[in-house]
Amino acid sequence: MKNLKLISMFSMLLLFYTLTSYSQFSGWKEKALEVGTSLGAKKLGLDDVLKKPAAITTSFEDVNISESKFPDLIMVKNAQPLYLLPKAITGGYILCDGFFEMTNKSYCLHAGTFQPSKGDGYMYAPTLGPKQEIVTTILKKAENHPEISQHDIQILLWTIIARARFADYSGQVKLTAVSLLSPLELTQLEGGMLGVLPASLMNKAKSKLPDGIQSVFEAENKIRQLVASGNYTYADMEKYAIIAGMAPERTDVPSGIWTLHPDGYYIRYFPSGYSRTKVQIYVPKELIASGKKIIYDATNDIACPANTGSQRLAQTNEPIDPNYSIKIKINCK
Repeated sequence: MKNLKLISMFSMLLLFYTLTSYSQFSGWKEKALEVGTSLGAKKLGLDDVLKKPAAITTSFEDVNISESKFPDLIMVKNAQPLYLLPKAITGGYILCDGFFEMTNKSYCLHAGTFQPSKGDGYMYAPTLGPKQEIVTTILKKAENHPEISQHDIQILLWTIIARARFADYSGQVKLTAVSLLSPLELTQLEGGMLGVLPASLMNKAKSKLPDGIQSVFEAENKIRQLVASGNYTYADMEKYAIIAGMAPERTDVPSGIWTLHPDGYYIRYFPSGYSRTKVQIYVPKELIASGKKIIYDATNDIACPANTGSQRLAQTNEPIDPNYSIKIKINCK
């Protein structure tokens, strides 16, 4: 009986010690993980990473506004299908004088932003940034891979813009990357990229960023999480890449404004969402009369919004619903 009482007393003491210890050390795994993450982030130089440029850096500051023309200063006359012009060996179309237009595939290159709206003014800017060559290569090679859907290419571009490491790629996006990029090009998807950041670290990182950048930074981390999980749909990606609603309209840069391209012709954009854009080009006679061969290759072009809260749109040479049965009404030599 005495031994039974001692055993009961010992059990109660053990239970009390266990509960006390748990109250003191509960959450130790989470705390240890946070410490490990902080040490890892310090080793990776998170502060330095946050200061590094985005994968694509093109902004409205890269637009040549000084020589732009308002919509009514160049009146479109007898616009011919751009896709019927002779193709250049290096890609794109050889331009003649006159007006040309085409509705082509386009891609969002700015996660965590608003879709284009009817009043948004979009102007030409070159593709710039550490991953410019990779993005241009993907858009060029996609022309020769009709079996790869536009959705799959968009997911790959969002993944690159989100700065996901290729080592973290899984699922369809990895297959798309391998289909379009060489082994050497794939290695470029490691340098300057980020892994998935835990919530505690994200909160610290966001506190160091301007308000306008925080939503983009958070959207990119969500995309990195999806890519690493391998369990995602296009709708899942789009939910983080595209913000619901409309960005406020800028009246000083109207829809349909013309940009003077560095090659001497004028160009303007009319987006329909982010996946398709109507492009119009005006080539002055004097430009062709000079004897210079002018090639329009959209794979290094971005339709850049005047509103910084809207999406940059990568352009392509791929027409949507082309009609090759018609003939171009111009003698283009």
